[in-house]
Amino acid sequence: MKKSIIYLASLLLPISIMAQKVTFEEYDLDNGLHVILHQDNSAPVVTTSVMYHVGAKDENPERTGFAHFFEHLLFEGTQNIGKGKWFEIVTSNGGSNNANTTDDRTYYYEVFPSNSLELGLWMESERMLHPVIDQTGVDTQNEVVKEEKRLRVDNQPYGNFLAEIKKLLFTKHPYRWATIGSMEHLDAATLEEFQAFNKKYYVPNNAVLVVAGDLDVAKTKKMIQNYFGSIPKGADVPRISIKEEPITKEIKGVYHDPNIQIPGIVAAYRTPSMKTREAYALNMVSTVLSDGKSSRLYKKLVDEKKMAFQVGAFNVSQEDYGMYLTFGLPLGDTKLEDLVKEIDEEVVKIQTELITEREYEKLQNKYENQFVNANSGVEGIANSLARYYMLFGDTNLINNEIDIYRSITREEIREVAKKYLNPNQRVQLEYLPKKDK
Repeated sequence: MKKSIIYLASLLLPISIMAQKVTFEEYDLDNGLHVILHQDNSAPVVTTSVMYHVGAKDENPERTGFAHFFEHLLFEGTQNIGKGKWFEIVTSNGGSNNANTTDDRTYYYEVFPSNSLELGLWMESERMLHPVIDQTGVDTQNEVVKEEKRLRVDNQPYGNFLAEIKKLLFTKHPYRWATIGSMEHLDAATLEEFQAFNKKYYVPNNAVLVVAGDLDVAKTKKMIQNYFGSIPKGADVPRISIKEEPITKEIKGVYHDPNIQIPGIVAAYRTPSMKTREAYALNMVSTVLSDGKSSRLYKKLVDEKKMAFQVGAFNVSQEDYGMYLTFGLPLGDTKLEDLVKEIDEEVVKIQTELITEREYEKLQNKYENQFVNANSGVEGIANSLARYYMLFGDTNLINNEIDIYRSITREEIREVAKKYLNPNQRVQLEYLPKKDK
């Protein structure tokens, strides 16, 4: 019995004991490119990545979808990498690569055996300096993006719910359109517009280069200078600063989705930037409400009352504003308004009562786990280093962000819910099956 107790106690030790501090070095090249290096020689693998500070919010409202389009277009080829050869080069050298776009940034990366580090640096410098942006590439990727939209949005059940929420939640800020954008806008765009977008945003002074893994720092710095140092600096990139008026009265909307049979209800609240302490507290609110089968919403509405077969709450953190969403898919004859009432009751409890000590302990364990897992491999570390530098302005959050979660009190969790999650401050969307004609 004594051995069992000792073993159990060992499992409950703070997970942070297992987390190693992520060491890194950062500096700027003369052309404004920010460089971050993280050395980890435990495995012969290296990640080369570039994050550009351009996303859907930087687009012309009449040309939405450009940032996501460039996620695809910049794989087309360069002056020294033939059309369609990018992926062939990566895979033939034992590597993998990918890219992704949000409203705030675009991220490209390769993972190679460490003896191909120079290849990864050369390829990313080619993408930055010598991209070939011609009509053939634009036409090719236009079809690729259209097919992606058909698969992931147009023909996907509930695929448009976030886009429809954004339209209602934001009236001025560019977060109001979907990251994938409008196919009509892309069709209408000229080649010159694509070339101008590239010249404006995909420049060294609007990017961060992260190299993480099995590397020699001195040799890596020399290679980076050789491949990136001569790339011309671009013009200063203007940053948008658009403020939304507060929502003071509930806004209601309806959307009909031809791909669903079960209706849904979504409530969305506009919340502060990911950089604020309040955004962290809202993450914790969502964890209490809907993270796992022991969460409040799941236990009440799925397990006990059997009013929903799916229910949840989550905080979408972004650079300028966030979105806090609650949603439910009713079970049986449950009415949408009854589902909303039940969800609201649980939100009110968060606003008026302190969460239990046990819930608070579970919160801390969850975020400790996330912290450890995010820093468990060089691919994740590279992404985190780039994101913390570019969107938060503090690279060392990779090591001390967990301290923010640790310091947030039960009282703060209650107060942030009380401040932002009120019916008169939200959008409510009924997401319904398409009506029969």
